Amino acid sequence: MSNSLQYEKSPYLRDHADNPVNWYPWCDEALEKAIKEDKPIFLSVGYSTCHWCHVMAHESFENAKIADILNKYFVSIKVDREERPDIDSVYMKACTLINGSGGWPLTALLTPEQKPFYAATYLPPENSAGQLGLASLLTAVASKWRNDRADIEKSAAEITAQLIKKPLLSRAKADGEFLKSAAEQLAASYDKEYGGFGVSPKFPTPQNLLFLLRYGKASGNRALREIVDGTLKAMYRGGIYDHLGGGFCRYSTDREWLAPHFEKTLYDNALLAYTYIEAWQSGHYALYREVAENTLDYCMRELSGDNGGYFCGSDADSGGREGAYYLFTVEEVKKALGDTDGKNLCDCYDITAEGNFGKESIPNLLINTRWQLIPEGYDGLREKLRLYRESRMSLRRDEKQLTAWNGLMLMALAKAAAVFEDARYLNAAHELAEFMGKSFCEDGKLKARLCGGELKFDAQLDDYVFYALGLLELYETDHDASHIITALSLAGTVEKHFLSASGFCYRTSDASEKLIARPSEIYDSAMPSGNSGAAVLFDRLYRLTWRQEMRDLRDKMLLYVCGFSGKYTAGCPFALCALVSAVFPTKQVVLALTDEKLPEAIKTVTAGYSPELTVLIKTPANAETLQKIAPFTEKAEPTDGKATLYVCENGILGTGITL
Repeated sequence: MSNSLQYEKSPYLRDHADNPVNWYPWCDEALEKAIKEDKPIFLSVGYSTCHWCHVMAHESFENAKIADILNKYFVSIKVDREERPDIDSVYMKACTLINGSGGWPLTALLTPEQKPFYAATYLPPENSAGQLGLASLLTAVASKWRNDRADIEKSAAEITAQLIKKPLLSRAKADGEFLKSAAEQLAASYDKEYGGFGVSPKFPTPQNLLFLLRYGKASGNRALREIVDGTLKAMYRGGIYDHLGGGFCRYSTDREWLAPHFEKTLYDNALLAYTYIEAWQSGHYALYREVAENTLDYCMRELSGDNGGYFCGSDADSGGREGAYYLFTVEEVKKALGDTDGKNLCDCYDITAEGNFGKESIPNLLINTRWQLIPEGYDGLREKLRLYRESRMSLRRDEKQLTAWNGLMLMALAKAAAVFEDARYLNAAHELAEFMGKSFCEDGKLKARLCGGELKFDAQLDDYVFYALGLLELYETDHDASHIITALSLAGTVEKHFLSASGFCYRTSDASEKLIARPSEIYDSAMPSGNSGAAVLFDRLYRLTWRQEMRDLRDKMLLYVCGFSGKYTAGCPFALCALVSAVFPTKQVVLALTDEKLPEAIKTVTAGYSPELTVLIKTPANAETLQKIAPFTEKAEPTDGKATLYVCENGILGTGITL
């Protein structure tokens, strides 16, 4: 018997359509039912590629006993966190307030008015090893709701008050000292033995690395580059990186980067590819280019849709268990490659009879002392084993397409096209940009999710800022000024509908559905927050156009971010990339051309690693458009029929240099 989720498009929600639990999506019908029947809401939030979400679904939501309790005493709502990050944000904050931490699956109990009074992550079906089981929890809450509701309502009121409480800001200044402190905090948490930050679980956190790269370059602190290199190399060597098919799993469960939960997400891989590209750009280290290209190629091969957009990710579970798709035995490898080649590959990639993940092995290079970087002569064997892996079982995809995550992918593809001068990535970037412009808009409004032909949900802050940043990255590649125009329009919507008087942005528009609290994330987590993205967006637009309003928005936001972060100065590293631009000197050049062809000499200006540099290309065809975007370009003209380079300072053209 199916429940209301059978009508949804989300793969995660549809996974639960045949549960005995009478699930509803988050909708007016469910919320009104809770009020009418005076029942608490059981809210479960997760996503389709999550291993522990699968575990809890199988153990509890397919369990007739638990379903009976839920159906009798609760209104049960299932939410896909990827298509409703605003709902997830509100109740994950509640979970963190209650428990000090959060994660998925998120389990929350709410009053009919949507106020949380209990929250946790994974719960076993029955009491186990001192952990409360879901059945016991639900039974106790149902009894208390009927017989002693006052305590529940008091807790709900107190937690809700904390959710809507404005944070106390410190007096931290958005200055060079703040940058120095943030870099020192990251350096202090750096794992010198295994790379990355902290102990375990370990997340790639590419925004940490981007900040250290850019701040290290601006400040001349070479020690920060060593942290970046140590982490990039360690992640590549570990099992978190797919040595056969490219791309990274979401995080590692151990300190050594060996054993991940095996889901792969678009946002992780787009951001990591972007980071490896930038690291390659600053040193032309062959390993970084190979990892970046393999990661992008994985996305283009396995996450791309026929419409030009990219899907959310691939599942952690396969063949009925976690990671089976990625695991091998020695016998399997020899069967696929032959005895000699199979033995050589097993020796290289730590595939042993004992196994490193149960009795099977995750390919990795952690203990291989012979090949410190890229094993030579194994390309064909890796590809052959990848194809064998693909033939033995399928790997499920979440075929939602999200505006924000596609914006991140656009950033990575465009950067690869520019830095590697590869037409393949440029074509993919153009295809993606065209798809986003056509497919994510409805009646002139940006939407957040496309799935199964259905475009749904108001775009949120992340959607606007990462789409805009993707377009600006594409401008750096093809110099089409229309990308800047669209990015300015997106930034204008952010300012009008998301920006608070205090200088930060809410996650949702002022015209979107009202939840019990209007969510806003300042700190970066596994991916940069929308506020961090907005700070970088305003900075990029200011440096391209010299519009004072963009600088004011950037500076006000950075002041809020630093005040919010207080002593945790490393909390918003992506936003601090914009602070690097505000604190250290930047460079702007305008290249005035006689035709549409770029001179080879421009490569001497743009080829190196110069995140502080902004380049505007003026041609006879775009001169009028560019002047409207950036009025200071009006007087930039070719000299004596030759392309001329103008170095700018504070929006004022310097003396032209003919090329």
